[in-house]
Amino acid sequence: MVWAAQIQLIVESCTESHLQRVDIRYRDLDQAWRKASESSVSRQGKSLVARLRLDKARLHRLAGRAIARYVDFVYRTSRVITEPADLISLGRSHHPFILAMWHGQFLMLPRIERGELKARCMVARHKDAELIGEVLEAFGMELIRGAGAGGRRKDRGGAYALRAALRSLAEGLSVAMTADVPPGPARIAGQGIVTLARLSGRPILPVAAATSRYKAFNTWSRMTLNLPFGRLAFVVGEPIYVGRDDDEEALERARRKVQESLNAVTARAYELVGADPARATPPNPENRTPPPEPGLSLKAYRALASCSRPLVPMVLNARAKRGKEDLSRRGERLGWVNVPRPDGCLVWVHAASVGETNAILPLLPALRARRPDLRFLVTTGTVTSAQIAQRRLDPRDIHQFVPIDLPDAVNRFLDHWRPELAIFTESEIWPNLILETSARGIPLALVNARMSNRSYERWRKWRRVSEPLFSRFAIVLAQNERLSRRFRELGARWTEDVGNLKIDAPPPVADAAEVRRLSEALAGRPFMLAASTHEGEEEVIYAAHKRLAEDLEGFCTIVVPRHPERGEALAALFREKGGSGVVLRSLGAMPDAETDIYIADTLGELGTFYALSPVAFIGGSLVPRGGQNPIEAVRHNAVVLTGPHWANFADAYRALFKRMAAIQVNGAEDLAAAVKHLLSDEVELARMRASAQDALSSLSGALERTVNALLPLLPDGEGLRRAS
Repeated sequence: MVWAAQIQLIVESCTESHLQRVDIRYRDLDQAWRKASESSVSRQGKSLVARLRLDKARLHRLAGRAIARYVDFVYRTSRVITEPADLISLGRSHHPFILAMWHGQFLMLPRIERGELKARCMVARHKDAELIGEVLEAFGMELIRGAGAGGRRKDRGGAYALRAALRSLAEGLSVAMTADVPPGPARIAGQGIVTLARLSGRPILPVAAATSRYKAFNTWSRMTLNLPFGRLAFVVGEPIYVGRDDDEEALERARRKVQESLNAVTARAYELVGADPARATPPNPENRTPPPEPGLSLKAYRALASCSRPLVPMVLNARAKRGKEDLSRRGERLGWVNVPRPDGCLVWVHAASVGETNAILPLLPALRARRPDLRFLVTTGTVTSAQIAQRRLDPRDIHQFVPIDLPDAVNRFLDHWRPELAIFTESEIWPNLILETSARGIPLALVNARMSNRSYERWRKWRRVSEPLFSRFAIVLAQNERLSRRFRELGARWTEDVGNLKIDAPPPVADAAEVRRLSEALAGRPFMLAASTHEGEEEVIYAAHKRLAEDLEGFCTIVVPRHPERGEALAALFREKGGSGVVLRSLGAMPDAETDIYIADTLGELGTFYALSPVAFIGGSLVPRGGQNPIEAVRHNAVVLTGPHWANFADAYRALFKRMAAIQVNGAEDLAAAVKHLLSDEVELARMRASAQDALSSLSGALERTVNALLPLLPDGEGLRRAS
C-alpha cells in the first residue's frame, strides 16, 4: 500500500514528459517519490501564497499609510522653507507641468504645497514601487505605472507610461516623475523626460526637498530618509521648455539643462536647511572630483610589493617548473621590453587567461573597424593564453606577458608603451597596475566585468581599498545589471550593463580534418565528451562512464582537462580505478576499438571536440569552481550538461534552462542517465539544439554595445558618452 500511494503521488504531480525527465534524473522509485513529495509540498506552499495575496496587498496598504503618516509627521515637526515663497502661484502659472526630481530625494515631495492643482505620478512596475504607490495614493495622487528601461534590455512599461503621461497633460493634470532611471548612473537625466516635454509642449519644473537631519542609505541613488525636528526646504527651479521641432542636438542641450537645474535646486535645498549633501550624493560619472587617494591598506600593499622584489625570480622559476611561466620571456614579467612601441594610437588590452583572451580578442577587430588607426598591445598572464593570443592576433598587434604587480615593473612597462587607453577584462584588479596607469592620465576601462559573490563580499568589507581602485575606471561594462550595480556600490562612477562578450565571441576553431579522422576512428561508437574538467570531477565522470558502458555497447568517454598538463595524472587515475583502454592524445594516439577513455591533453583543440560531439558535459561545475563557458559548446551544436556550480556563467545557463536547452546533473548517476537518454532520442537532441541557439540569440549584442562605450574614451573621441 505504501508503494501504491507513492506511485499515485507521482502520477498526480507529473505529466508524462515530466516523468521521463524524472526517470532520467533519478533511477530508483524511492528518489522519484521524494521528488514528487517535495513538488506536492511546493504546490501547497504556492497555494498558501495565493491565499495570502490579499493579505500582502493589505500589508502594502498599511505600510504605505504608515510611511505617509511619517512624512506628515516630519513635515509638521519641521520649520518649512520654500523657494520661491509662493509655490502655489508658481504652479498655477505653469500648470499642467512636468515635475522633475532625482531618485532617492523624493520622500517629502508628496507634502509640497500644491493647492487645488491635481497631478499624477509616474511609478515603476517593480515590487518596491508598490509601496511607493501606496504612499502617493495616501496623499491623494493618482499613479501612472511604468518607467524607462535605463541600461536594462527589457520592457518596463516605458512606452505605456509615456502615452499615459501625454494623456494626463492633455487632460490638464500635471505629471511628476524622476529624471534619472534605475539602475543608474544616478543623477544623469534620461531622454524620457525631455521627450515628454517635446511631445506635450508643457514645461519641466525641477524640484528638490531636503531636511537638516537625514539618513542616506548605500543604494545606487543614495535613498534618503528625512528625519523630524529640524528644517525642511522645498525648492522649485525655473521652467524648462523643449521645442516641438527640436533636433537631437537641441534635445541633448535640454536634457543637460534639466540635469544641471536639478543639481542646482538640490544643492540649494540642502544649503537652505544648513545640511551637508555629501552623504546623500551618489557617485556620478560626470563628477570631476579626483578619486580618493589610496589609504593605509593600499599603501601597505604597495610597500610590501616593493619589498618582495628579491623573491620574484624564485617564484617565477617555481612556476616555470609547473609549466606556468615562459622563462625565455621572464623579462616581460619584470617590465623589461625589447619590442619597440608602434607609432600612433596604442590601446592596451589585458586578459588574465584563456577564457578572458577568447572573449576579448573579437573586440580588437570590432574597434579597428570603427577606428582603423588603432594598434593593440595585448597582455596575458598564462602561457596557454599567450599562445592563443599570438596565434590569433593581427600581425600589426603585439603580445606581451603582463608585468607582475610591482611598482618598478609596472612603471617600466608604462614608460615604454605609453598607451592611450587601458582595457582590463572581467575581474582583473591589480592595485599597482590600476594606480600607476591612472596616475599617468590614461583612461581605464573594465570590460565584460564580473565578480563572484565571495569577491564582492570581500571588497565590500574593504571599502577603503575598493573605492580608490574602482573609482579610477572611467567606465565599467558589466555582464549583467546585478554586476553593474555591484561595481557601482564598490566605487565605480560609471557602470553599464552591456551583456557578456563571450556570447558574441566566435566558437573555438574546429579542425574539420581532425573531426573527420576522430569520427572515423570512433566508427559510430556512442561516446560522451567531458570538457574543461577540473580536479575532483574526473572520478565522477569515470563512475558515469562505467554505468554507460554497461548499457551502451562500445561506449567511449573523451576527457578534455581544463589544464592539459594533468593528462598523465588523469591516465594514472583512470587505470587505478580499473580503466583498461586509457589513451593520451598528446602521445599522438587516436581512439580505437579498445579505447574506453580518450584523454585529449592537447592545447587549442576544444573546438574540434565540441564539433565532434552531440553531448558535452561542461566541467568546473561538479566542484565549486563556478563552471566554464557553455557557449562554445552550443556554438558547435553540442547539447550542454552541467553540474550545480555554474554561477560564473549564470546568465547563459539561466537562458538555456528557461528553454530546457541544457540539463543540470548532480552526480554520476544523473550524468549517465542524461547522456543515455539524449544519445537514444534524436528528436529531443534536435529540440535542445534549436532551443539553445534561440537562447544565445536572446543574449547577443554585447560586442556592439562594448565598442560604442569604448570609442569615446579614445583620443579624438567625443568624450564620455552621455546616458540617454
